[in-house]
Amino acid sequence: MTRDTEQSRVSVDPQRDALDRSLEAIFMVADEPMSLIALATSVQVPVAEVRKSIARLVADFDGAEGGVRRGFELREVAGGWRFYVREQLDGVVRDFVLTQNPTKLSQAALETLAVIAYKQPISRGAVASIRAVNVDSVVRTLLGRGLITESFTDSETGAIHYATTDLMLSQLGINSIDDLPHLSPLLADGSDGFDERP
Repeated sequence: MTRDTEQSRVSVDPQRDALDRSLEAIFMVADEPMSLIALATSVQVPVAEVRKSIARLVADFDGAEGGVRRGFELREVAGGWRFYVREQLDGVVRDFVLTQNPTKLSQAALETLAVIAYKQPISRGAVASIRAVNVDSVVRTLLGRGLITESFTDSETGAIHYATTDLMLSQLGINSIDDLPHLSPLLADGSDGFDERP
């Protein structure tokens, strides 16, 4: 390594580096493509600076200037930017997902699936309201596993309504949603039904 290279690595602009790391952190938690405007708003810098930072990150992850080429890339899709596994590693990731976690669902996914099963068709917003948490990523997981499907889109609100699939029925070993157990006996105050006592 030459003296000039050592000096250039040492003299990294702290503000520029902070912007790059901030965007990198946002991309780590983003579950949908992030537009330049959304990113600029989040980090409170001009769009032009965000664009330059993304170019630096893309080059960094691609192993430019002798760096290590990462197993993921920063890709522009659907008007935004997001991390993706590199195409040549799709098989490795697919095998990992199928062998390491073929059927397990998180508690959040199970709760969300139960709400959809009992209230279907139901919008994502309504599910979030019932569970009192954001369910966007969980709904995507359930869609990806084929346990729920998009039933219809509300023409007035644009909200997508979800319903369960035949795969979910087969996983539960039932023939129809009507075979799900009634909830009232499972509730602490519902063992005798909901009629008022004299």
